[in-house]
Amino acid sequence: MRITLHVWRQAGPDTQGEFVQYATNAANPHMSFLEMLDIVNEELIERGEIPIAFEHDCREGICGSCGIVINGRPHGPKNGVTACQLHMRTFNDGDEIWIEPWRAQAFPVIKDLVVDRSALDRIIQAGGFISTRTGAAQDANALPVPKPAADSAMDAAACIGCGACVAACPNASAMLFTAAKVSHLNLLPQGQPEREIRVNKMVSQMDEEGFGYCTNHGACQAACPKEISIDFIAYLNKEYLRASV
Repeated sequence: MRITLHVWRQAGPDTQGEFVQYATNAANPHMSFLEMLDIVNEELIERGEIPIAFEHDCREGICGSCGIVINGRPHGPKNGVTACQLHMRTFNDGDEIWIEPWRAQAFPVIKDLVVDRSALDRIIQAGGFISTRTGAAQDANALPVPKPAADSAMDAAACIGCGACVAACPNASAMLFTAAKVSHLNLLPQGQPEREIRVNKMVSQMDEEGFGYCTNHGACQAACPKEISIDFIAYLNKEYLRASV
């Protein structure tokens, strides 16, 4: 496959960036998208040029670190997959592909396609924990959990913190991320002691980080590689109102 890439290159957070065009004939349909970028980087290194900086770790759709915008869509054109799970068979021979980093005030560019997503970590640090007594572990069935609550908590806990919801949102809102992190604890008995404190602190931290407000576009749900529902945003709003009064 011959592929032409238009890649956002930016040396650092305080420098101007621009799209730079690269072409490769070495791609094949069986490669993952990141493997294709590896090939392009090898070609750049052979020519004495600086390779493209992009973030990755597990390459299994688990860690959330591989987030990039591909042809205007976070993680690319396929639903329910991360960029590392995207394969070149999704594209055609001769295609032009535009690649850029997440765009959000709260996600400053570090270099090229790598952004600082530590704002999401600070939201979790603000309230994403539970109190537990030290000592021997309880029996697994000591705290009964209703099946609907367990299912919803598991759905919310699927969030991998990649930030695609922020990148897709026209307001750069982190409401879906925050809602998922609040919900997977608030829905369970173990999360009840900090229930009100948790939602207040995490929403306050989200606002402090400079994320935008949610206006129910729904783009976050469409971009989420784990297909987390915006129903959790409604739950977060209910919990926040409850905690406020």
